[in-house]
Amino acid sequence: MAAPLGKYLTKLAGKRILIIGGSSGIGFGVADAAVQHGASSVIISSSSTSKIEHALERLRPSITPGSNTQLQGLGCNLGSQDTLTSEVEKLFTLAAKDGKLDHVVFTASDAPALGPIEKFSLEEIVKAGNIRFFAPLLVGQQLKKHLNNTTGSSYTITTGGASEHVGTLWTVMQSYLMGLRGMTRGLAADLAPIRVNAVALGPVDTELWAQAKESGYFAVAAERFKKRMVTGKVGEVEDVVEAYLYSMKDKNASGSIIETHGGTQLS
Repeated sequence: MAAPLGKYLTKLAGKRILIIGGSSGIGFGVADAAVQHGASSVIISSSSTSKIEHALERLRPSITPGSNTQLQGLGCNLGSQDTLTSEVEKLFTLAAKDGKLDHVVFTASDAPALGPIEKFSLEEIVKAGNIRFFAPLLVGQQLKKHLNNTTGSSYTITTGGASEHVGTLWTVMQSYLMGLRGMTRGLAADLAPIRVNAVALGPVDTELWAQAKESGYFAVAAERFKKRMVTGKVGEVEDVVEAYLYSMKDKNASGSIIETHGGTQLS
């Protein structure tokens, strides 16, 4: 007879978790881990209905037989500044209609805006931050209303390790990535006792990484990253997901930037 799971493996059991950007990549990995940890409700959001359905099919085999874990997918398009506020409000109204949430994880992203700073128009600069910066800030506005107001609740934002290692062509992206660090600390103070942390990622092998490498500017950056990684390889989803689990589980962590970048900042 197997020994019962102990307190460290059951910290997410019975929790209601929303993963924004949970249909693929790191977000899907967090959703899969949440299911395996016995969360009572795992809700994923994406702008693509087909991606949501495919992700839910992939998640179902992870549900432990006899578990009461419920899966849900919600559409949410974060790509337009004109509708961003209404889309975020609608997402939380639907996600929390059956009860307040315990954890929210933000992993949504798009291809990084890289290139010489003089080539960007103001419109392009603003658009580059729509999903990666403005969306997580608007999510923060919803949390007092829709999360349980305890240290057991958390919001985890995704930023990048590149913000700590200045390189050419990254000015627009570094501006937003550094801004996310300030946002994390500000929200941690404003939303207390709800905890707010950020996971700062280096290169991770996801669908987005593969697509981004096709662009000329990113191809150069990708090779530079790989040469600096003391681990000798690009990160894998199942490894970096542990940082998000930590952020949700540790009731003593708030205002923290959790780094998982393969050692790129050491050189």
